[in-house]
Amino acid sequence: MRESHPLERAVGIEYYVSETAGVGGRLRAGPGDFRVREREAFGADLQPLDADPGSYPHLVFRATLSEWDTNDFASALSDDLGMSRERVSWAGTKDKHAVTTQLFSIRYDGAELPALDGAEIEALGRAGRPVLFGDLAGNEFEIVVRDADRPENAEAIADELRAFAADGEGREGTVAVPNVFGQQRFGSKRPITHRVGLDVVRGDWEAAAVRYVCESSEREPERTREARKRVDETREWASASDLLPGHLRYERAIAGRLAEGADDPADYRAALERLPTNLQTMFVNAAQSYAFNLICSERLRRGLPFGRPVVGDVVCFADDDGVPDPERTQVVDEGRLETVARHCERGRAFVTAPLVGTDTEFGSGEPADIARGVLEEVGVAPADFALPGEFGSTGTRRAIRVTTDLELRHDPLTLSFSLPKGSYATVLAREFCKVDPDLLS
Repeated sequence: MRESHPLERAVGIEYYVSETAGVGGRLRAGPGDFRVREREAFGADLQPLDADPGSYPHLVFRATLSEWDTNDFASALSDDLGMSRERVSWAGTKDKHAVTTQLFSIRYDGAELPALDGAEIEALGRAGRPVLFGDLAGNEFEIVVRDADRPENAEAIADELRAFAADGEGREGTVAVPNVFGQQRFGSKRPITHRVGLDVVRGDWEAAAVRYVCESSEREPERTREARKRVDETREWASASDLLPGHLRYERAIAGRLAEGADDPADYRAALERLPTNLQTMFVNAAQSYAFNLICSERLRRGLPFGRPVVGDVVCFADDDGVPDPERTQVVDEGRLETVARHCERGRAFVTAPLVGTDTEFGSGEPADIARGVLEEVGVAPADFALPGEFGSTGTRRAIRVTTDLELRHDPLTLSFSLPKGSYATVLAREFCKVDPDLLS
């Protein structure tokens, strides 16, 4: 099997599905080379913009953003309006180096929003509830690969991905890849989010806070590396804000709280709680994602299928939109294997692996052995996820394979496809490029 780049292996993505040499090249040479448009699924009824804000307090808007991180955009918008960032919510987090069209809401009495550079904002109406994370069916992508060395290899790679799809529905033109979490889930330049999450899950609040502030990456600027090193050596939290560059605002927030007192684990947890709630959740989510990636990698190494179950697998069934519903699951036994396999072939069921939490169901047989082996390797157990506040998780299931219809165009090489919510475009693009993940981010 073709091994992944070392940075990918560090986040649990150990192999490629395709054996053909990559086309090379890079993504995101310019913002317009990576375009994402949400397929929205906001279920609340929209009222006119002049509807009573007492009954409909949330202004819903669509924004097309160029080179905006979602959190940064929300912060800039709320700062301009003089309100808390927590009043802004959105359906899905997107990459900074892209042109993205996505849905937001803000708890705001007005109907007009301020102009921000690189943002085209269209107010859509008012609603009784905010846009929530997950209020989308999926995303449509158009990705240009620049400076490809071997663009002629794209068709052979696509054929291999079609073969990977063929152990399931196998429609003509359909490709498939393992539904792993992409590099950006863990930090493109400093992939440590999962390691911070593992510290949290193990109950080592001090290690988690210190790691997030102090651990550096060779891919960061030298000044940033030196600042992190200095803070780590001295642990003089009061002076950390002077040492750390201004763009490390979350690290500075943690250090600021530790400057008030760093005497016991509760202080370090309180420091992490200075971060926005979605970032607190992200730490544990990244730990879960890392374990999931390792489970998928081990399944691939063993040659187990991804599109059809083996005895002991836990499958989930499709909802009314044909999307995997992790609330409707079944452990596959010998007697149901052929029936469930037919459901998987028809897109009515999906083989899953756990995003581990307190309520995780492991199934049985080889799939369960793989999952338990990975958890032992990373040093956590389901009960460890019984944590306070935003850090706790009951866990869920995630389909281990994602399929899509792919259109390839040349001069320049362009990939057009759509994915369900929660799946990563770079997981498909990496199969074609096979380059350092930095060239994909």
